[in-house]
Amino acid sequence: MYARPTFALAVVFAFCATFATFAQVPVEHTGGSSQNDRLTDQSKLQLVRFVSGEYAKVVVALPRGNDTFIYHVDKPLDTAKLHDVVRTHGAAANPGDRVQITQLDFDARKIVVEINGGGRHHFHLRDHLQVGMGGGVAPVGSAPHPNEGLGTTIVMDYGRPLPDMGPDDLKKQLAPILDFSNETSATVAWIDTVPKEYRKAIEAHQASVGMDQDMVIAALGRPERKVRERNDQGEDSEDWIYGDPPAKTTFVTFVAGKVVRIKEFND
Repeated sequence: MYARPTFALAVVFAFCATFATFAQVPVEHTGGSSQNDRLTDQSKLQLVRFVSGEYAKVVVALPRGNDTFIYHVDKPLDTAKLHDVVRTHGAAANPGDRVQITQLDFDARKIVVEINGGGRHHFHLRDHLQVGMGGGVAPVGSAPHPNEGLGTTIVMDYGRPLPDMGPDDLKKQLAPILDFSNETSATVAWIDTVPKEYRKAIEAHQASVGMDQDMVIAALGRPERKVRERNDQGEDSEDWIYGDPPAKTTFVTFVAGKVVRIKEFND
C-alpha cells in the first residue's frame, strides 16, 4: 500500500504540472541549429561513400607535413596564413595538381579531410621486427615508403555542431581549396563497372546474393560487427551484421568474398 503524498510532494506535483503546461507554449527560436539540422549518421555514410576516394584539382598550394591547416568554413580562406605554412613546411601539392581525398573523419564541429594519405608517417610492423642471425640481429623489413608523409590534412572548422549536408554540399564548401568540377567521380566510374542487377540493389541500399564486399559496403555501408566461422562444408565464412536487436538486424554471409546468404530479423 502506498502512503498518501505529503503536502510538500503535492506542491512539487503542482509545480511540475504548471511547468509542463508552460513548456507547451510556443517559443520563438532566435538562432542556432536544432538537433534535426545536425549531420546524421546516414549523411556521414554518404559523405564517406561519395567524397572519400574522389579526385580533385588543387586551387591553392597545400602544406606538407603533420601540422594540419584549419579552414574556417563560414569565413573567407586565410590565404596569407596558408602561404606562410607552405613556406615553412613545403608544398604537398601546387595549384593544378591532381590529388585524392583519402580519408574523412568527423568531430562534433569539424570535418578532417586527409589528402594523398595525409602528412603523417604511419607505423609499419615489418619495419620494427628483428630476427637473430648468427648471434646478431637483423631487421625483417626496412623497405622505404617514399610517398608517405607527403600528403596534407585540412581541418574544416564549422564553429558549431556539424550541419546536415550531402556530398555536393561538402565539395562546394571545399571549392576555395579543391576543384572537383572537371574530375570524373571515382564512385561513378566504379559503379559503371558493376553488373546491372547489383547496381539496382546498391541504389536501393540492399544487399544481394553474389555481391562482393565492395558492393555490399556501397549498398549498406560498413558493418557494425563481423563474425567469422567455418560452416558444415568446411568453408570459412564471414557474417557482416547490420543493426542491433531488438531493432531490425541484417546478417550478410560471405564465402570466398561473395555473398551467399542474407537473413533479416525483425522484432
